[in-house]
Amino acid sequence: MKTVLIYKTELLPISETFIPAQAGALKRFRPRFAGLYAASKSLVLPSDTILAVKDTSLLSSFQVQLYRIFGIAPDFFRKVQMTGPSLIHSHFATDSVTALPLAKRLKLPLIVTLHGADVTIRDSVVGSSPGGRLYLHRRKLLWSRASLFICISEFIKRQAIELGFPKEKLRVHYIGIDRSRFLPTPGQPRGDSILFVGRLTEKKGCQYLLQAMALVQKKRPGAQVTIVGDGPLRPSLHSLAEDLRVNCTFLGGQPSSVVKQLLESTRVFCVPSVTAENGDSEGLGMVFAEAQSMGVPVVSFHHGGIPEIVQHQKTGLLAPEFDFTKLADNILTYLTDDAFWKLASAVGPDWIERRFNIVKQTQELEDIYSEVLADFDARKL
Repeated sequence: MKTVLIYKTELLPISETFIPAQAGALKRFRPRFAGLYAASKSLVLPSDTILAVKDTSLLSSFQVQLYRIFGIAPDFFRKVQMTGPSLIHSHFATDSVTALPLAKRLKLPLIVTLHGADVTIRDSVVGSSPGGRLYLHRRKLLWSRASLFICISEFIKRQAIELGFPKEKLRVHYIGIDRSRFLPTPGQPRGDSILFVGRLTEKKGCQYLLQAMALVQKKRPGAQVTIVGDGPLRPSLHSLAEDLRVNCTFLGGQPSSVVKQLLESTRVFCVPSVTAENGDSEGLGMVFAEAQSMGVPVVSFHHGGIPEIVQHQKTGLLAPEFDFTKLADNILTYLTDDAFWKLASAVGPDWIERRFNIVKQTQELEDIYSEVLADFDARKL
């Protein structure tokens, strides 16, 4: 069995559950995780994960910079080489420029998945950080050296083309979710409950949900919204909820198991993502798939890759971007129209099974791996 090196500079922030989920569904390739360092709030990493540094000491920071700038990390290269990888699959273009020295040293093909922020945030903003400047400096080299760029949606592909990514190297491939974990719960009491799950950042649009809920609760005083997630906007969102007198509960960041429990008793799932001031946009949003898979209709904005994962008028309702009044109307539709809610609840799981089942999607990913390997080997002859 061939080994694929799953690479990220930082392994793995708690919001990136989709990466280990995809790796865990591989059947024909053995996944091995590697990166420069562990995230401060990290998902549980496999015991055989390879890190260039294991702490935040000054020496470790120096070693990371030495690798970033000059591609020097002999011990890291040696440990990765000992695993015998056949190819590297790196996530996020901004991270992938730090995978270039590894791919060059080990003479391996490099596949890069583009997720959203890496192709939607404006260059002027990206270049405001040292890591961003390094990415912009090496981006054309990445375009040349990478064998393939996997786009998580058609929207992301369009954004990548606008940025100048080589069109012939772009391939749309949906990641998918574990359907065995997210199954409908028939007969579960749901009430007037609305659930938000996401980072509390501008892109996720939580403020528009609170504004919509102020309108919803005028007509349905018992309606309640639960907000799962943390981020820089949490204090301001607390204040907005108080000012609007919205009945809501902030739970902070929660594991996937808690999100699943909440979905079992939720009537409407709502993450109204928007285009942030810096350009950041929603690439697709696997949590939308999790909700629909469990028979929970989605209300959101017609934005980014969301229309590719939520079927308007079938599995959810999409309002014009930033229109919280229409967002409120759509939430009320699912709270008041039982027949319409039941139809969406019944259609959602089948839609996700057909288009976003991680078993089928990962089989297709492994076909892509094999295709890239065959082409890479042919070029060496």
